[in-house]
Amino acid sequence: MQRFDSIIAGGGASGLSLAYHLGKAGLHNHRILLVDREVKVRNDRTWCFWEVGDGAFEPVVFRSWEHLWFHSETHSQRLAIAPYRYKMIQGLDFYQFLEQWLQTQPQITRIHGSVDRIEDQPDGVTVWVDGQPYHGNWAFNSIMRPQPQLPGYTYWLQHFKGWVIRTPAPAFEPAAPTFMDFRVPQEHDVRFVYVLPFDPYTALVEFTYFSPTLVPQEEYDRQLKHYISERLGLTSYAIEHCEFGVIPMSDAPLVRRPSPHVLNIGTAGGQTKASTGYTFQRIQRQSARIAASMALTGQPFYRERAWNRHAAMDSVLLKVLDTGRERGADFFSQLFSRNDPRHVLRFLDEETLLLEDVILMGTVNVPAFLATAIELLGIRLRDHFIDPLRRGDGAYPVPD
Repeated sequence: MQRFDSIIAGGGASGLSLAYHLGKAGLHNHRILLVDREVKVRNDRTWCFWEVGDGAFEPVVFRSWEHLWFHSETHSQRLAIAPYRYKMIQGLDFYQFLEQWLQTQPQITRIHGSVDRIEDQPDGVTVWVDGQPYHGNWAFNSIMRPQPQLPGYTYWLQHFKGWVIRTPAPAFEPAAPTFMDFRVPQEHDVRFVYVLPFDPYTALVEFTYFSPTLVPQEEYDRQLKHYISERLGLTSYAIEHCEFGVIPMSDAPLVRRPSPHVLNIGTAGGQTKASTGYTFQRIQRQSARIAASMALTGQPFYRERAWNRHAAMDSVLLKVLDTGRERGADFFSQLFSRNDPRHVLRFLDEETLLLEDVILMGTVNVPAFLATAIELLGIRLRDHFIDPLRRGDGAYPVPD
């Protein structure tokens, strides 16, 4: 049986990104098996994120902007975010870029099939693909399996449907996309629209929900039609492309290291930010840390903070929204209207210091967040010793 140094289960954003970072880390003799369920030939998703300077996938950035529009019922503002740029990558561009790069990497083998199971072994790991075993030293799993819901945690979803529309006359401002527009009926969840202009005639218009459950497809269509006609004032347009997606928004811990030779990555490894759903940049940071550890120590595991206050604040926000103590539209409006948008982006990227967090959170509904934080603290203290895996520690320590 051919043996690999690393087996990557899943060839989406996290699996492809990890292969790329491992290749760029100088591990030219590191044999990698990349398993993907199918050949990716569709533009099935869009990734948006912000960063300073050029990133690892700058060649496939489709559009980028240094100004953003924010709208709510009480506040509208054109946000200047330099030195950040808000960037957009289309799925098919990303897949094709990595496909071309993979063809230049003889140490990487790519196969297509369904991963049946991953079995830890005394000397490594065996990954079963369509009944065929493949053996490696390490396995990286990006496949999100159904998880039981644990009491005391919040389980919401970010779900969205978007249309790329083209108009017969100029209708969009190419220099500034709409980052969030909360001027839509909120009901008991969080709803907003973002508009990403490609040029004066073309834009991606996406209706987004944060809520515990999905809605029927016709509801997304109805909301999109209403926004385009009422807010954008468009009656004539052609739908060139449609996309739909669902992202988990939960503070429930995920086991990142389920066995000695296996590491979960991407959403399966807790890289989706619970309060916003942003994942792409967090995947890049995780992939870079794995690759750096592999190059330095020969093993992929790296130490993380024992307690992450930003994750704790995410838990509080989700609980606030779930209990209805504050509307999401009001929270984000307060956040962006009362703070420098660059500080908000730093905060959402979890790069702020404790004092910065205190100052920023002091600009929102303090009583609602304080009451919820106290409530959650009681829940966490009560459950702390029940099951260590529920705290997200994983089953095995990180080697020194």
